[in-house]
Amino acid sequence: MTAEPATARTPSCHDAVTIRCPVCATPFVPAGKRLYCSNACNAAAYRRRRQATPPVVVPRARPRRPITIYECETCDTRALGEQRCADCGTFMRRIGYGGHCPSCAEPVAVADLLGEEVSR
Repeated sequence: MTAEPATARTPSCHDAVTIRCPVCATPFVPAGKRLYCSNACNAAAYRRRRQATPPVVVPRARPRRPITIYECETCDTRALGEQRCADCGTFMRRIGYGGHCPSCAEPVAVADLLGEEVSR
């Protein structure tokens, strides 16, 4: 049984001794938490991450109550954006999104015009 000298054996990428650099794919012995083989590869990876995708801008939420039609179950009064009935003082149920009718200025829900429920 002959033993190989330690200097003749080169570690493969499957050993726990070496890892491949994600930028240039050369195997290297990591020291500490090092992920890249050199500072140049580290800088290149940083530049790629920064240029990969623009930052996502989430639009501000808009309130839905001002465009919602409510109807009183007691007196069948409709209101745009008001949840409490002005006549009865009770809370009204939500009908759907809508606005004022251009011809009669009454609150009209889009679901009434289309015959189906509208969701955002």
